[in-house]
Order: sequence, then structure tokens, then C-alpha cells
Amino acid sequence: MRIVTPFVLAALLPALLAAPLKAQSTHTAAPAALDAAVQERVAATESDRETVRRVLTHPDVQKVAGEAGIDLRRAERVVATANDSQLAALASQARQVEQALAGGQSRVTISTTLIIIALLVLILIIVAVD
Repeated sequence: MRIVTPFVLAALLPALLAAPLKAQSTHTAAPAALDAAVQERVAATESDRETVRRVLTHPDVQKVAGEAGIDLRRAERVVATANDSQLAALASQARQVEQALAGGQSRVTISTTLIIIALLVLILIIVAVD
């Protein structure tokens, strides 16, 4: 009986160890897919930040901000530190401003001015909340 026990253990040991080892190596998503998703999210966030920064450097936006007494350097700092939901809201309004200013308009219309002011006020509200 003593001779049979080691052989039985030797035969069963790989089967007993295979299940936990297989469970450890199985992933829900492949690491490459996770890396790609993270990189896509980072790229989208940076794209949103760049959109807002681009609008803040537009001469018409700077003019409206100056007339309203809004410090654009502070607004740029907010853009740099905004979380994802805040940044999404800012980028949405920034895209509206870009669309309104696109096409070589020679003057700012009232609606564009209101959109710019709304964007800047949103930035100020984010600063005040933080």
C-alpha cells in the first residue's frame, strides 16, 4: 500500500494543480485590449483638453474674456486639472464655440459671444467648486 500511495499522488498531483494554475492565467480581457482601451481614453481626454485650450487662445475668446474681466491663465489651469466629467462639459461647449467661429467670420455674433461667456463661466464655476 505504501508503494501505491506515492504513485497515486504523483498521478493526481498534476490534475489537482492544473485547475488553480489555469484559473490564474485566464483573463476576462486580453492585456493588449486593456492597454488599447486605456490609451484610447487617454487620447480622448487629451483631445478634449486640446480643444478647450485651442478655443481659449482664439482672439475673439480672449477679447470677450478681457471685456468680462476673466483671467484666461486661471481658466487654462482649470482645463489642465479638470476631471473627466468637467472636461467633457468644457469640451462640448468649446466645440460649439469652434463651430460658431469657423468659416472665417469677421465679427463675433451675439450667440457666439454668449457661448464663449458660458464656457468661461463654466470654467469659473469649476474653480469655485474645487
